[in-house]
Amino acid sequence: MTTYTARPIAPAALAELRSVDDAGQPCVPFTAAEGGDPLRCCLRPVAAGERVALVSYAPLRRWAATTGVRPGAYDEQGPVFIHAEECEGPVPGAESYPFDRPGALRTLRRYDAEGRIVGGRLLEIPAEATEGFDKALGEAFDDTRVALVHIRAVEYGCFQFEVRRS
Repeated sequence: MTTYTARPIAPAALAELRSVDDAGQPCVPFTAAEGGDPLRCCLRPVAAGERVALVSYAPLRRWAATTGVRPGAYDEQGPVFIHAEECEGPVPGAESYPFDRPGALRTLRRYDAEGRIVGGRLLEIPAEATEGFDKALGEAFDDTRVALVHIRAVEYGCFQFEVRRS
């Protein structure tokens, strides 16, 4: 079974978000009192005491800008946590998917090369989280129209990470 690569927010986009976010608001860093919130820059939870920011991010808009397509009505933005300063990014060679707590609910939203939704599914993360994600992503990419998949938390609708067709 294929293991797919969870993509963090790209460094160039992070640099922009640390100034002005995708809603046009200035970045306002703060020190996290508690840990646990998901960081989209390095795909791990925030540790207490880290300098972070909650910014508005439009993942499909940014992908579309690199591919020359227009996401139209599917363009949406939402809050994500990032480090307030440049970080090292994800740990190289990680063998699991980020934020993979068994029992958590995720939606896997599928997009085609024009940035239109072409399906999706609900995933309750199983005890064997990597295998569960691999299976769900395999099903998504079995559809040749699918160019990328956004994984979102059901509880808040928050963007978690992206997987692209390799």
